[in-house]
Amino acid sequence: MKELYDKKNISYYSHTRPELLKFLPKTFTSILDIGCAGGNFGQMLKELYKCEVWGVEPGENSAKIASTKLDKVYHGPFDNETDIPANKQFDCIFFNDVLEHLAQPEEALLLATKYLSPTGCIIASIPNIRFYPAIISLLRHKDFKYLDAGVMDKTHLRFFTKKSMIRLFEESNYIVKTVEGINRHTFKYLEILNFFLLKSIDDMHYPQYAIVATKNE
Repeated sequence: MKELYDKKNISYYSHTRPELLKFLPKTFTSILDIGCAGGNFGQMLKELYKCEVWGVEPGENSAKIASTKLDKVYHGPFDNETDIPANKQFDCIFFNDVLEHLAQPEEALLLATKYLSPTGCIIASIPNIRFYPAIISLLRHKDFKYLDAGVMDKTHLRFFTKKSMIRLFEESNYIVKTVEGINRHTFKYLEILNFFLLKSIDDMHYPQYAIVATKNE
């Protein structure tokens, strides 16, 4: 699996994800970015909001780059071995296209509660397997083809729909506050079909969903 990550284009690790800024809580001072890649997203948060940003990144090269941009970066997976101080808490913890790369994403969400402040929230971006190109590949081409990036990224271990994303959080003891499709794609024939089906397949326009959740105390 490491070889697959090493072969990815450098742009894979450099996204800033400005579409996620709207989901930030009204007030916050500290952020934990799980899977922070090269740290560009966290750096943007620091510049815009003057907040403290820590990161966790399994890729050695990306972690080194991120450490020059963020307040603190841990190289390695986010698990019980991550050496974040036990008393450290964050107002917001990001999982930007991370949970689908984990064999047990619920374990990461459960661990995150340890570092989430009582009023804090989780913000996650998760690929949507019902995105129309993936469905067309299944129905028309009878194929489940992995790609270098996107919904069908060959490094994804788990696949989610909007419904199963919500279930993942609820079964991990969170309350889902927001579920919203992001980076909508327009496809004329899908728009027409969606209209006649009373918007019942509107979710197929979105390659990802943003989830905002809080701890279920």
